[in-house]
Amino acid sequence: MSKSDTKKEASVKTRKAIVHLLKQNGPMDAVALSSELNVTGMAVRQHLYRLQEERLVDYDEESRPMGRPAKLWRLTAEAARLFPDGYMDLTVSLIDSMKEAFGEAGLEKLLEVRNKKMQDQYAVQLAGTEGIREKLEILADIRTNEGYMTEIAEHEDGDLLFVEKHCPICEAATACTQLCRNELNLFRAVMGDKVHIERSEHLLSGGSRCVYKITK
Repeated sequence: MSKSDTKKEASVKTRKAIVHLLKQNGPMDAVALSSELNVTGMAVRQHLYRLQEERLVDYDEESRPMGRPAKLWRLTAEAARLFPDGYMDLTVSLIDSMKEAFGEAGLEKLLEVRNKKMQDQYAVQLAGTEGIREKLEILADIRTNEGYMTEIAEHEDGDLLFVEKHCPICEAATACTQLCRNELNLFRAVMGDKVHIERSEHLLSGGSRCVYKITK
């Protein structure tokens, strides 16, 4: 492999790493990305501007106590194509067909059946668990295996956060908002009546991830 090819491959690898970090961590500035990747800030900025040209990233400016505002880089909606999409074209087409064939009421009934099946599947995998944290960790593993890139975090007030950094059914949920509502109901069902769950961030509402806050 020539030096030119090696350099090109390294650049592609670095840009993929930047995209992955922004997906995992949400908006980041070039300094933070540089630290994570162990490359110079100048190199990171060059990669970011290249990704911006490809409409995969953009930035918002954040005021800082000293100096100029910092650029917080984030993924655009276009970047969703770089991650698993759950055969969205087929799914969206099926949703449209179900609406046409059965109407909104029929589609709602089908989604209820889907939700019940998922609830039963999750309940089997969560059987025997004790405590909210343990349940959430197992549920996070289940969802990660389904493509949601899920992790557990802790809110500043001590409550737990169930964070999903990717939505493999995002296009379907855009076409059928009942899917998002059912996801929230699903989590509430498998966690039990004594646990309060609310969605505090939402991809379809302009957020960079879906976040559910869990309180007793």
